[in-house]
Amino acid sequence: MFDNLRDIDEKLGELERQLADPMLVNDQRRYREVVREHAQVAKIAELYGMYTSVCDQISDSQDLIRSEQDDPELVVLAKEEVEELARKQVELEQAIRIRLLPKDPNDDKNIFLEIRAGTGGDEAALFVADLFRMYSRYAETQGWRVEVMSSNPIGIGGFKEIIALVSGQQVYSRLKYESGVHRVQRVPDTETQGRIHTSAVTVAIIPEAEEVDLHIEPSELKFDVFRSSGPGGQSVNTTDSAVRVTHLPTGLVVTCQDEKSQHKNKAKAVQVLRARLLDRMEQERHDKISEDRKSQVGTGDRSERIRTYNFPQGRVTDHRINLTIYRLDQVMAGMVDDVIVPIITHYQTEALKSSN
Repeated sequence: MFDNLRDIDEKLGELERQLADPMLVNDQRRYREVVREHAQVAKIAELYGMYTSVCDQISDSQDLIRSEQDDPELVVLAKEEVEELARKQVELEQAIRIRLLPKDPNDDKNIFLEIRAGTGGDEAALFVADLFRMYSRYAETQGWRVEVMSSNPIGIGGFKEIIALVSGQQVYSRLKYESGVHRVQRVPDTETQGRIHTSAVTVAIIPEAEEVDLHIEPSELKFDVFRSSGPGGQSVNTTDSAVRVTHLPTGLVVTCQDEKSQHKNKAKAVQVLRARLLDRMEQERHDKISEDRKSQVGTGDRSERIRTYNFPQGRVTDHRINLTIYRLDQVMAGMVDDVIVPIITHYQTEALKSSN
């Protein structure tokens, strides 16, 4: 594997020549592909340069050990340096192997974050709002932008569902393992006897589809407009600004009513619909349409879960890797890396095992 990296600088130079070609920008899809590949190859080249430097330092230190046997103190220092360099060498090898794994083509994409209330009534809807705040705060720490595309609020501050576009660097690669059922155990504010309730919320992470990824014929879309609904008061529009778009060949329906402008709601609805259609097509290509969707999102039943948030004990448990941490307050405040990084590392390790 590392023998193949000896020509990495030549590959990097070729990509830089392509980026310097003014004609490349005329093909936006190809331009994005070259930009992404250049970023990937540049990082591998950087890591490989560090790796070869460490290998050279190890060789020099071993030569020093062999040539300075009459100076025990110098030999001890050189051996300590070799041990430290060997540890760094292993770390760099692992980092390079991970970079060389087959890349998910969606990793660099923005995502639609879809959170829906499952089992638990109003308490589940309130937890939808809590999870949305958690991911929004995490997005702030990553420099990402969050734009609500559609929501269905309830009067006490929760949501039956909320859909948001999260834009930024490496959003999908960071959040793709968040899809599934998130279970919450806590005493609801409306509980008078202090009993702990268990509710469930489903999270779906869907990569954003660009127009170059999927073309939709205008004749395939049916648009309906209606008056938006909400918890009441000033939030309810008095004009027909809400939009429902139906993709006739598949029956997929998306509703958007958050904007006061009908045109903005229409644009957002089509954007969400495009992503869902591409997500469906990718699942069909992998011959696991229903099973894949079920394993990703689940039905919202309490028994199906990837993660549990237990408020009385202040703990978060990821059931896929048997990870439990007692920092629930920090996680809900947006420190999601505490649970995201271990699951990413787990799947990277599994992928490395499969590639050997």
